Amino acid sequence: MPQVRTVFISDLHLGTRACQAERLLEFLREYPADILYLVGDIVDFWAMSRSIAWNSAQNTVVQKVLRRARHGEAVFLIPGNHDEALREYVGMSFGDIQVVHEHVHTALDGRRYLVTHGDEFDQVTRYHRWVAILGDVFYNLLVRTNGWISWLRRRLGRPGYWSLAGYAKRRIKTAVSFIFDFEDSVVHTARERGMDGVICGHIHWAAIKEVEGLRYINCGDWVDSCTAIVEHMNGRMELIHWNGADQPEAQDMAEKIPA
Repeated sequence: MPQVRTVFISDLHLGTRACQAERLLEFLREYPADILYLVGDIVDFWAMSRSIAWNSAQNTVVQKVLRRARHGEAVFLIPGNHDEALREYVGMSFGDIQVVHEHVHTALDGRRYLVTHGDEFDQVTRYHRWVAILGDVFYNLLVRTNGWISWLRRRLGRPGYWSLAGYAKRRIKTAVSFIFDFEDSVVHTARERGMDGVICGHIHWAAIKEVEGLRYINCGDWVDSCTAIVEHMNGRMELIHWNGADQPEAQDMAEKIPA
């Protein structure tokens, strides 16, 4: 029996060294569901055009998702900017996975959410693609550097996980939000369309919060933060920070908001 009704994951970036496929597999094993949303940037064609880093764990992720769809779980794939080539196949199905531009998800508490990757609300991605690509290269460099930092912290006996990429995002988040106002743009569109909230990805910044009376939910990513959104059987949405199935604190770190 599914533990939750719905799982939302985004920004896996399969095909890159930074993809944390092993952690994702742990999470997927722990959270069977009735519905699975793949909210964009699942495969990173941008990075793969420069070099391909595809391992057995990433293969298993694909097989796991296909198996879930084959066994009756409703699986929706919403392409993002890094896998925008898949937008040519909107309206089609691959191995029981439905490719859609966006989707309206009705939660069990009656709330209606617009599910979209979100890149269309990012002014850099839309109008300054070269800046977005340069930023992507820099972000990947930070994530790779973080691997060395984590190794060094373990050797020095420093507990816990510290993210260089996350630190950089926190330092510049206020300036970026001021200029481009991503969250407000997404919420504004959801309100215009009569939604109760929006579920997106793209900016690698997981969140559940109220913005001017609407619920803004961001799935985060599986490159740096390893986060996902789950909908419980009463419609309550929960943000999961995945630290691994063998670490009890994984559930304690979950960020929750009442239904």
